[in-house]
Amino acid sequence: MTMTLHDIAFHRSVAELIEALESPHFWRTLARALAQYVHHDSWVALIFSEGRPQVLAESPGNDGAPDLLFQDYLHGLYLLDPFYIASRETSREGLVRLGDIAPECFEQTDYYQRYFSLNVVADEVQFNVALPGARTLCLSLGSRQRFLPEQIALLSLVQPWVAALMRQRLKIEPEPSEPAAAPPWQERLEQMAQQVETALTGRELEVVRLMLSGHSSKEVARKLAISSETVKVHRKHVYSKLGIKSQSELFALFLQAQRG
Repeated sequence: MTMTLHDIAFHRSVAELIEALESPHFWRTLARALAQYVHHDSWVALIFSEGRPQVLAESPGNDGAPDLLFQDYLHGLYLLDPFYIASRETSREGLVRLGDIAPECFEQTDYYQRYFSLNVVADEVQFNVALPGARTLCLSLGSRQRFLPEQIALLSLVQPWVAALMRQRLKIEPEPSEPAAAPPWQERLEQMAQQVETALTGRELEVVRLMLSGHSSKEVARKLAISSETVKVHRKHVYSKLGIKSQSELFALFLQAQRG
């Protein structure tokens, strides 16, 4: 059997990761090891659950200061994240690509324009490990460029041992606290609606979330088992109740609800 220098370096990287399992720098070491083969510009290890995501580790900012955009994400924008939504709708293990789960109109959303394109920039993939209690352990890699097919193929090839290391690392992570309650954006939107002497229905709130996350009227209709025309009626009622005229104004109210 003939081994190349590349093969030797790869096996050495895996050995270093096993040695680093109990190190506080494990996630950074894992991200760096993957970067030797597939370039990425940012990374974060977290756990998705019904509450706010629990961050285990993240790539440092250029100036070492907290990333304010990422704080907005943790305060509520995660509710519009295709990866978070996918983890709630079905258990997704393995390597998950943005292109496989993003809604039809994702790149036209305010979430994409005002958060994703600035923080993640262009593309994202996640190594996902399903956990008990409807939770998902994730290692997310963000890139300023689209991941190429050969890069995705390589990440898929190494996914089994990456997932195995992630599972082993979780046994060493501090015992997670109870997930924080989801931000009460629904109630805040309802309060705004009540100021004009009406209230948003549960179905209207579902339509709001799906619209803001980038689902077209047809996609919303399919998910909620209603007609596209009914979706448009719900949207019209939401705009009227909240006293707004555009989806950008709706997104602004959503942000206000997170920060309030």
